[in-house]
Amino acid sequence: MATTFLSLLFLLFSLLTPTLISSSPVQDPEFVAQEVHRKINASVARRNLGYLSCATGNPIDDCWRCDPNCEKNRQRLADCAIGFGKNAIGGKNGKIYVVTDSGDDDPVTPKPGTLRYAVIQDEPLWIIFARDMVIKLKEELIMNSFKTIDGRGASVHIAGGPCITIQYVTNVIIHGINIHDCKQGGNAMVRDSPRHYGWRTISDGDGVSIFGGSHVWVDHCSLSNCNDGLIDAIHGSTGITISNNYMTHHDKVMLLGHSDSYTQDKSMQVTIAFNHFGEGLVQRMPRCRHGYFHVVNNDYTHWEMYAIGGSA
Repeated sequence: MATTFLSLLFLLFSLLTPTLISSSPVQDPEFVAQEVHRKINASVARRNLGYLSCATGNPIDDCWRCDPNCEKNRQRLADCAIGFGKNAIGGKNGKIYVVTDSGDDDPVTPKPGTLRYAVIQDEPLWIIFARDMVIKLKEELIMNSFKTIDGRGASVHIAGGPCITIQYVTNVIIHGINIHDCKQGGNAMVRDSPRHYGWRTISDGDGVSIFGGSHVWVDHCSLSNCNDGLIDAIHGSTGITISNNYMTHHDKVMLLGHSDSYTQDKSMQVTIAFNHFGEGLVQRMPRCRHGYFHVVNNDYTHWEMYAIGGSA
């Protein structure tokens, strides 16, 4: 009887808990890089069929934009990443949460309807927006695992305050958001889950800060003019794809790896694909330290100091 009860309890726990994906680095990163090239070549071949195909040469966009029901089937996007972040499922199979309130008055007790209320929940959520909005965050937006922030269908700006932090969580997708003019935050209490809030020291002011995160995909966002980096991944983060983003007017664009001496980052694996590095950029597109980095099919318009750099 006790064994039966434990089996039923385990089954219930399995049904209620999102499937966890290992955050360990893949054993054969060359295979992942070759798979990306195969998908690109296949998309280019389909594009050459002309009007017989909707393919563009970009396998990420082909995956969801060629679906005639993509507007109704938003979560199809979760199957479309390539490279090291391809297993990032975000809020797939979770409920749709609609952001109706652009406010952020209380980072400890966020109101239902706000973006902050959605991202701290424990359950998987696919987050969309009821209308165009500008969200000026009072403190860092600290993500919980298994979340998708999907800006398609609205013009959504996270700007003028602290921005997005992905810290020690997994399976996050950020798509179609304008992230700019991000400031430092901190010396304040901030909630990161329904059960916990804590004191945050001064943040760097990144657009997207990935700190010990895994299975993260940032796609089709525009980023510019932040206090530190536009997208920084440090402290053992891995399983990341940064794709189709438009980056402009910034100094230190993208840092991959905490420091030359922080060897724990050797497990970091990142794909940088189909991004546009535009006007007004200075350096770090990206700057790579320890790890494996696949930089493919990006468009570099301008840089003042250097584009791709590496050390360690």
